[in-house]
Amino acid sequence: MLLLHAPSASQVRNVLAAQRREALTYAAIGASAGTPPPGYAADHNRVLLGTGQATFERAAAALQRWQHIPRGWMQLLWPDHAPAPDIDVAILVELAGVWALSVCRVVYVLDVDGPVRRAGFAWGTLPAHVARGEERFMVEWNHNDDTVWYDIRAVSRPNSLLLTLGYPAMRLMQRRFARDSKAAMVRAVS
Repeated sequence: MLLLHAPSASQVRNVLAAQRREALTYAAIGASAGTPPPGYAADHNRVLLGTGQATFERAAAALQRWQHIPRGWMQLLWPDHAPAPDIDVAILVELAGVWALSVCRVVYVLDVDGPVRRAGFAWGTLPAHVARGEERFMVEWNHNDDTVWYDIRAVSRPNSLLLTLGYPAMRLMQRRFARDSKAAMVRAVS
């Protein structure tokens, strides 16, 4: 949802409360783990965080504390606890005097052991979001070469005609988010 001023705390609480009753804005739940649906852009970004179990544990803990969210130009509003299915969070971004308040719901959590250990979660968009789609945030520890990676996979498209017209700007912001999220995770595990 686009605004001409920063929303108050009570406005954000009201939006979050209203979104609790809403369904996700896309049908392909789990699309961030597989093939994107037709008409959706797919983005995949990775960064090497280091090696070893200690690095993996720090990275997984950083995701649990929402440290992958870039600070400064983006605000994650009020996640009271670690990502878990059905938790809703709001994201607030200001760009050139326009505020975008977007609400996401955690749709799945990863905790997989094996030759590649994986931890993370995905969130999906609700009606009060500028996009439609899903984004997965995951850390991987490959036991074969001992490397630890932060991996972001997103599938999205604009959520309105206005945003379809502003799609190039939306794509720039998505690239900026991926770049800054990777940097945030590198800082979190150093």
